[in-house]
Amino acid sequence: MRTRSRAAAASVAVLAIASALLFGAYEYAESPASQLFGPTLVSGPPTDHVVALTFDDGPNPPYTNEIVRLLERERVRATFFVVGRAVAAHPAIVRREALDGDALGDHSWDHAHLIVMSAAQVARSLQRTNEAIARATGSRTTLMRPPFGKRDWFVLSEARALGYTPVMWSVPLAHDWENPPPRVIAERVERYVRNGSIIVLHDGDEGILCSPEHRAPCNRTSTVQAARLIIDDLKRRGYGFVTIPALLALSTHA
Repeated sequence: MRTRSRAAAASVAVLAIASALLFGAYEYAESPASQLFGPTLVSGPPTDHVVALTFDDGPNPPYTNEIVRLLERERVRATFFVVGRAVAAHPAIVRREALDGDALGDHSWDHAHLIVMSAAQVARSLQRTNEAIARATGSRTTLMRPPFGKRDWFVLSEARALGYTPVMWSVPLAHDWENPPPRVIAERVERYVRNGSIIVLHDGDEGILCSPEHRAPCNRTSTVQAARLIIDDLKRRGYGFVTIPALLALSTHA
């Protein structure tokens, strides 16, 4: 009886260890810095005292509008990774971003997990979004960021075949979508900023089109205020702000 109990306990321990190792391997593979599935842009050259401020999941009025006005006042250019269905609903916001010199990136049509889609579905999701961007601005984008940061060989291969540069980030996510106080968001970002850092904030919530039942997840007041704090604080530290295309150009000439 004791032998059976020991064997059962050993089996459980082995399964637990194997599960932990598999989970650890998965977490490493899906971490923003991982290049396991193919090359992605994670940061710029460490020699340049600049950062790239990026916003995901919009456009989402009125919060995206407030962020755009902030960038205009501060003479800062950023990159917006937009969700196609939100672009189709709010093209004027995206048009204003482009006219201001902000860069645009493709964040899929509806923020679904690309890794559970077929190659054709991935392509369609990205192409529909790029078509919406083109209708709003007259230009297409060659940047994409996978929703949730989740990708695999097939997703990145399809993105590259469509001419995209996949873009991740180097500063850990500040979880601004949980609406902590603005100063908390800013501190979560600023402690990790280095030369060439790519920062992610969220001006929307997975591209949800706001309605009365979606007011809470759509509220990005804390993010708007945190963006102001981050810009002020990083300017005091001497950082310049560049778009992702500008960061790519610096990387090419580094």
